[in-house]
Amino acid sequence: MTTLVSSADTLTRDALAVLQPGFTGTSAPDWLLRRLDEGLASVGIFGRNVAGPEQLAALTAQLRAEREDVLVAIDEEGGDVTRLEVRGGSSFPGNLALGAVDDTALTRQVARELGRRLAACGINLNWAPAADVNSNPSNPVIGVRSFGADPALVARHTAAYVDGMQSAGVAACTKHFPGHGDTAVDSHHDLPRIAADLATLQERELVPFRAAIAAGTKAVMSAHILLPALDGTRPATLSAAALHGLLRAPAADCGLGFDGLIVTDGMEMRAIAATYGIERGTVLAIAAGADAICVGGGLADEDTVLRLRDALVRAVRDGELSEKRLADAAARVRALARWTRRAGAGEGTAPAPEAGLTAARRALRHTAREPFAPLTSPAYVAAFTPVANIAVGDETPWGVAAELARLLPGTDTASYTAEAAAAYGTGGLIAGLITAADRRRIVAVVRDVHRHPWMADALDALVAARPDTVVVEMGVPQAPPCGALHLATHGAARVCAQAATEALTGAAPARPAERAD
Repeated sequence: MTTLVSSADTLTRDALAVLQPGFTGTSAPDWLLRRLDEGLASVGIFGRNVAGPEQLAALTAQLRAEREDVLVAIDEEGGDVTRLEVRGGSSFPGNLALGAVDDTALTRQVARELGRRLAACGINLNWAPAADVNSNPSNPVIGVRSFGADPALVARHTAAYVDGMQSAGVAACTKHFPGHGDTAVDSHHDLPRIAADLATLQERELVPFRAAIAAGTKAVMSAHILLPALDGTRPATLSAAALHGLLRAPAADCGLGFDGLIVTDGMEMRAIAATYGIERGTVLAIAAGADAICVGGGLADEDTVLRLRDALVRAVRDGELSEKRLADAAARVRALARWTRRAGAGEGTAPAPEAGLTAARRALRHTAREPFAPLTSPAYVAAFTPVANIAVGDETPWGVAAELARLLPGTDTASYTAEAAAAYGTGGLIAGLITAADRRRIVAVVRDVHRHPWMADALDALVAARPDTVVVEMGVPQAPPCGALHLATHGAARVCAQAATEALTGAAPARPAERAD
């Protein structure tokens, strides 16, 4: 039976209102401005759109000249996932570093300063924080983006982050509901499946989301993950049982009672696009209870917006999607836009420019076989480089080579990969590395060495051949420390590299080293 539509114009505006699309370029294209005038209420900003703070502020002003109450969203977690500083590395450590420090006042301060900088650029919705409990060490997409593996720790820091971000006038979007931490598959590539029962979800995955909701998070982002305990057929983003029946349901019905905006993760991710297609996925997501469709990380053109708009309009006219459900979703988008205007977009937030570096220094962990003498001469930095995480991207630099070269001119670096290890063998790879290093001290930089057997083998061979090697782990420090000095930064942000370099060179007081067993 066909649903009666009261006004074609209202329906079209509502369909546009629930989309959060991206675009290309560092200024707004004409098509985007036209669609804002026609009802589009949100725009997503990605690294490709950012050249610097002044340019970004001019871009968001251009959008607001067309629609004053537009939601301008960004995926700015800090740490490894940065769009504001995509080409230089973040001024803020990520969640794992903040969890390692475990000072909620510091987490709140970092999030507030990050929010202040976003607001100054005209951003009023941040697709952060990640509230995932990193319970699976093999997780290829969360890792250092999580505050940790303990639900209570993740919960208290998620709440502090939400409070800090929103105190700067920027809406937080807590993700990835109902929890992406217990996966060994990246939903950018395929559909992950979490086999945990409902009791485990309640005791582990959902704990940080309850804390975020209690802290007043304005938005929650759904995950493209299949949880048979909730829905054996559809991933959470498309599941009424997950969104309407769990996230929205009152506590009396074992739900979380969330009444804010539900945003989907990127619809072009293969977990959705390869199975349902983005048009079908968009309709199913809105029908299941989502209010806003994130798209634009990969698809960033007018045709994508028109395809999704028309799919929603067609679904209402064909009776597949309730007109009231679409109108309710659009109303939630507009309500959040009103909140951001009342919140003042960060006006009056006192700057805390050193918050990020302070947190990175406090997160640094040292393990040494014997007292370590700071480096005073040029070093050789061997970066053992894994395949880039899509959420992080490969544009953002990482490692300590640039910082070390600044303090110790003559420092050289080279990247060593799984492909090189396969081509030359571990022995050949390390022999070439040692030859390139010559007599210089070797600083081996790794990222999640526990997840990459080729990297672990190469590191073991290097330390055996050159026991004075310094190791800097910039991922999750799951593997046992090794080397003459082992530094765990808990993330690869620029400030994490700065903190590690200070410790290596004595440029700043380092925390006392722990003796290795």
